[in-house]
Amino acid sequence: MLMGMTRYQWTVLFAAWLGWGFDVFDGLLFNYVAPNCVPTLLGLGIGSPEARTATLYWTGVLTSLLLLGWAAGGVLFGHVCDRIGRKKTLLITMLLYALGTAACALAPNIWVLALCRVIAALGIGGEWAAGASMVAEVVPEERRVEAGALLYTAAPAGLFLATYVNFGVAGVWMAGQPGTSWRIVFLFGLIPAAVAFVVRLFLEEPERWRQAVRDSAPVRLAEIFAPGLRHLTFAGVGMSVVALIAWWSCNAFIPTVATGLAQNAAASAGLDTAGTLALVEEWKFRATYWFNLGGLLGTLATIPIAKLLGRRALFGIYFAASALAIFATFGIDWAPGVRLYWYFAIGASVFGIFGSFTYYLPELFPTRLRATGSGFCYNIGRVLAAVGPFAVGTIAAQGTDTVIQTLFYVGLVPALGVLLLPWVVETRDRVLAD
Repeated sequence: MLMGMTRYQWTVLFAAWLGWGFDVFDGLLFNYVAPNCVPTLLGLGIGSPEARTATLYWTGVLTSLLLLGWAAGGVLFGHVCDRIGRKKTLLITMLLYALGTAACALAPNIWVLALCRVIAALGIGGEWAAGASMVAEVVPEERRVEAGALLYTAAPAGLFLATYVNFGVAGVWMAGQPGTSWRIVFLFGLIPAAVAFVVRLFLEEPERWRQAVRDSAPVRLAEIFAPGLRHLTFAGVGMSVVALIAWWSCNAFIPTVATGLAQNAAASAGLDTAGTLALVEEWKFRATYWFNLGGLLGTLATIPIAKLLGRRALFGIYFAASALAIFATFGIDWAPGVRLYWYFAIGASVFGIFGSFTYYLPELFPTRLRATGSGFCYNIGRVLAAVGPFAVGTIAAQGTDTVIQTLFYVGLVPALGVLLLPWVVETRDRVLAD
């Protein structure tokens, strides 16, 4: 047995990994196509000053709408998951976000696009709680941290896939057709629908969940705020809110920042329209690649830190590193091309910290409330996090330089998060509660 886990336990982990990876893949496709999608739907010339301003603004608005839908879906389907089971919820949510994302390809205007994004967001938010709870309940106690962190490596993998799909379609296959290529990119969102049917054939509901709900009353959301549990809920929400605001404020604008930097560099070099479009796609790819690579390594690094130092120390290290990475990336006058590589540091810290939530949040709650509690903590913070992209997008609509100046101040969020560490509930060496 590899790592002391059976074939079926690895199958569960892989199924949840696919669900979460495609979850992130579908959720972030818009960010890659926004510089082409938004101007097209608004009737603006792609690459024009008006298009840049509109893209920055609408990236903030639509990302905030995504987060609100994500939060609603996370809370709703987390509750549903504890009632009808992990497997059924995983399948329902995967189909929902796949169909919602693919429908974006047919959007005739920005308002229909926004509606499709909200529908997809409901499924995206709900999938995480089902997958994380199933993995925590199936794998051996001594491998919960490793399994949780490995589950979250699906996030950078999903972003890598989104990066390659967008580059392959917009940068190679349909290069020179920016007004159409973004619709094809959205159609790739259908892939998870096929995966969901394959997953359905191999999974069973965790026996731990079956026993927990067999003779118990239906779950109520209010239970996670009962006197014996509310401090656990507050601890989970506090850590999630800080991490979410930092991640979405930084990540939502990677393609937009890279686009602005590339357009400025192209103008300085005297490139023609075709050369500018090629440089834009290349720099979007490069910035996202380094962010994702940092996120992958940062996620894996949570394993030894969590096991050796504990969860509280882990959050302290990652929040401090996040603040330093953001300040360094956006506070120093780097050359445009160099600034792209600094996204590795942001990825390792701002992105990497999420490798801990897939095992930390399920550890906080008993089995019959695990998906409800984990889903609430991980997703309700998106309501507050939605303010970040909207504020950054509104302010940054003034131009690329303003984006960079605004993102510098996002570093204050994880810096302030360090002050919340005394309220973190330490779960190292704790057996998963039934």
